[in-house]
Amino acid sequence: MVNRKPEVMVVIPARGGSKGIPRKNIRNFAGYPLIAYSIQAGLDSKYVTRTIISTDDEEIAEVARNHGAEVPFLRPSEFAQDKSLDLPVFIHALQALKEKEGYQPDLVVQLRPTSPIRPVTLVDDAIQLMLDHPEADSVRGVVPSGQNPHKMWKIDPQSGWMQGLIPVEGIEEPYNAPRQQLPDTYWQTGHIDVIRPYVILEQNSMSGKNILPVMIDPDFTVDIDKPSDWVRAEWLVWYGGLELVTPGKRRRPMPEKIDLVVFDFDGVMTDDRVYVDENGCEMIAANRGDGMGLTLLRKAGIPAMVLSTEKNPVVSARCRKLELPVIQGVEHKAIVLRSYLQENQINPENVIFVGNDVNDIPCFPLVGCALVVADAHPQAKNLADLVLQHNGGNGAVREVCDWLLQNVRTTH
Repeated sequence: MVNRKPEVMVVIPARGGSKGIPRKNIRNFAGYPLIAYSIQAGLDSKYVTRTIISTDDEEIAEVARNHGAEVPFLRPSEFAQDKSLDLPVFIHALQALKEKEGYQPDLVVQLRPTSPIRPVTLVDDAIQLMLDHPEADSVRGVVPSGQNPHKMWKIDPQSGWMQGLIPVEGIEEPYNAPRQQLPDTYWQTGHIDVIRPYVILEQNSMSGKNILPVMIDPDFTVDIDKPSDWVRAEWLVWYGGLELVTPGKRRRPMPEKIDLVVFDFDGVMTDDRVYVDENGCEMIAANRGDGMGLTLLRKAGIPAMVLSTEKNPVVSARCRKLELPVIQGVEHKAIVLRSYLQENQINPENVIFVGNDVNDIPCFPLVGCALVVADAHPQAKNLADLVLQHNGGNGAVREVCDWLLQNVRTTH
């Protein structure tokens, strides 16, 4: 007898009326719509058989379909309010699929879009835990508590006296005890829940009683609720050095050593604007902080150059002042870059490229790491390994220089 592969359905709840960050589920997050990260986590799993979005919003539904998810129904508006709970959303999803398709999964996985930074094996690890423990009602992602609740307090509303929040057997005053003597505690995250459908439908619960933990590295702890959370989470994607699930190609880290930094000019060393006088003469605005960064980079022995399609003498004039080698008037940057690296016997893995537009994209696979400025073209952002925090001509070059000076060793 052949064992049937279990039906494992991912449900990603994504309503349209988010208030803290409007339209956050489809807002661009590190190059892709936020919801795409949870979709990809489902699609990457060896166990998941269906990845479904539960939404009340047709625009979210369309974005989800474009990234590989199913949207077999739209969620009723009464289950998409600010205070809507998870339980009715999941009851609706299970009942709708049973009525419409006769479909009944063996396991249901919840992936919240607001916890997009997931370890690459997390989904499969959690599902495997459920498959190995048929007595479990659910598995929930947890991290060690940042603050031990045994050291927390409550205040008596009548007397105003403080009282320890949680007693510990054998320790009279846990709030005065060393942390090492206190029981370990854990905080649930929004990364993943795996639940047996009967728990949802028959017990009216999103967990049941027998709950197993799947441990998550605290570095991945992200719950995007307000704009400051968004900024921190994007920083983790670009700079956190985490091996995480991401749509599209895997992001490559910065090389440990640098043999060459290649900068585009327009849109990287400038803000991509050009000033033209009545005689047709062109001028650009440059950032003095960027210039100082390049000077420090040169003094540190980190080679840099400019590769530009622009033919205007202003490019060579600026690079000459910065003592920066330049190749300009280049129609096909990738061809020139490949030849330059070969002729100078430079290891491409130790090269980074900094660009901003679609004509820079062919250079990305030729180097060890591709960076783009914060206001780069969306296609360039999607394919880059790292998106800088500053716009072109407004500190992006200095940002690169400062990071390299602090973090990278050279072969020179």
